[in-house]
Amino acid sequence: MAGDSLGARFYRQIKRHPGLIPMIGFICLGMGSAGLYLLRLALRSPDVCWDRKNNPEPWNRLSPNDQYKFLAVSTDYKKLKKDRPDF
Repeated sequence: MAGDSLGARFYRQIKRHPGLIPMIGFICLGMGSAGLYLLRLALRSPDVCWDRKNNPEPWNRLSPNDQYKFLAVSTDYKKLKKDRPDF
C-alpha cells in the first residue's frame, strides 16, 4: 500500500466506485473551462495591460466597433459610430 503510486490508487478507487466517473468528468470540464476563460480574459480584455511602455492605456485604443464582451445579445458592433473624443 505504501509503494502504490497516486495513479494506481486513483484507478483502484474508480474501479471500486464507477459512479465517480461522471463527477470527475464534470469537475475536469469545469476546471478546463474556467482556465480557458481566465486565459481569454488575460489576453483579450482591454483592462489588462501587459506592456506598460508601448501601450500604457489599452482601453483608449479601442474603437467603437471592437467587441470585447464575451457575449453580445442584441448589439451589432459593426454599426456603432464614434461618440467620444480623442485624447
